[in-house]
Amino acid sequence: MSDMELTIAIQQLSDADAGKRQLAVMALEELADAASVDSLIGALRDPDATVRRLAVGVLEELGDPRAVEPLVAALEDDAPAVRAAARTALREFRSGEATPALVAALERDDPDVRAAVILALRELRDPRAVAPLRRALRDPELIVRREAVTALGYLRERAAVDDLKAALGDPDASVRRLAIGALAFFNEPGLLPDFVHALADEDWQVRREAVIVLGRMEHPGAGPALVRALDDPAWQVVKEAAAGVGQRRVAAVAPLVHLLRHAHPDIRKNAATALGAIGALEAVNRLTALTHDNDVEVRKAASRALNEIALAGRVVQ
Repeated sequence: MSDMELTIAIQQLSDADAGKRQLAVMALEELADAASVDSLIGALRDPDATVRRLAVGVLEELGDPRAVEPLVAALEDDAPAVRAAARTALREFRSGEATPALVAALERDDPDVRAAVILALRELRDPRAVAPLRRALRDPELIVRREAVTALGYLRERAAVDDLKAALGDPDASVRRLAIGALAFFNEPGLLPDFVHALADEDWQVRREAVIVLGRMEHPGAGPALVRALDDPAWQVVKEAAAGVGQRRVAAVAPLVHLLRHAHPDIRKNAATALGAIGALEAVNRLTALTHDNDVEVRKAASRALNEIALAGRVVQ
């Protein structure tokens, strides 16, 4: 397309007819010319929300760092569609040139803006964002702290480990749960005591997350912690603990056999699977009885467990 077409489209952005302005933005999208960036930034202040939303989309495609600050401002647009488009657009900027403007936006008053900016910084993977994100863990707004925890886990910067450990004491359970998941990315044996401590959290979702992480750790201290979690008052935690014991092949026959009578079928299934994984000959009779369970998945798990025990070189009567 010609320079003349670019000029006409830019001029049409000033037309009194909102429909024509919308067409002008769409024309600029097809032209995909960096020379239109300033005009598109101006269109973010258009009285028509559709024009503003379309302009956000074109700026996203052009990826010019000059658009970052105006797009941050668009996060506070009156129209929900424009705000949503701006959140998406900011995540697509992959140039480090966008980092300073995004970091500066963490000082904005609107917590939704701060949270959206953290999401964009996460996608950038710029080490310069780590220190501001660490500070964001102490933000007074929950939505911001949650995004900061997730971003720091995603970035896996060792400098953030102590801050994430501190987040395990956050007053909100969802932040504590996310902090466990974030710390798990670092795969550090020294974090075992923190995960074990989380098994005493008052929130069952936090305890379940800790159990899931412990089940994946290759640390000898994780096994005993998982066995203790088999007595958790929340069935959701017990279910994951039984799965973890099986994955790690922890010799916890007695508590697992006890769980074969649990009211929840998922727990009976996981306990049976774990007993098969550890080759628990002592559980053969109970597993045989479980092949008549009223839940089909439990019956399958019991049969597989018996086969595993047999394949391990033990004769099942």
